[in-house]
Amino acid sequence: MKASPITLCAAASTTMTFLGAYFLELTMSNAEQYLALIAVVFIDGFFGIAAGIKREGFQTRKAVRVLQRAVGWSAFLTVLLMVERGFAGTAWISETVIIPFIVLQIISALKNASMAGFIKAEELNKILDRIDNHKGIRK
Repeated sequence: MKASPITLCAAASTTMTFLGAYFLELTMSNAEQYLALIAVVFIDGFFGIAAGIKREGFQTRKAVRVLQRAVGWSAFLTVLLMVERGFAGTAWISETVIIPFIVLQIISALKNASMAGFIKAEELNKILDRIDNHKGIRK
């Protein structure tokens, strides 16, 4: 059987349309997770760049890492959501993997904000002591 060019184009177009519709629906039904992930990465990146400018000046390669991290973790979230959808009983996977990353990014953003001068060191210590209060209060 010989396929005509129009048949090959139609098959490729159908495949791409299916994939596009699938990923659009996946991302839109989980938009809050994607937005939370991107917001946390970018707020940490913003404060990190501000702290870096204050210490050593702006460095493009360090700023590009923010975009790399955002794309990488968005890809991880996409794969995790696909697994959750594909297999019953796996609805916990994205929360188990992504939540620790988000918590660490928020703590990093707080530290970067302190180093950039947006938050006083005493306030940061109070916040961190409340997060980790079983260790006691700093003096």
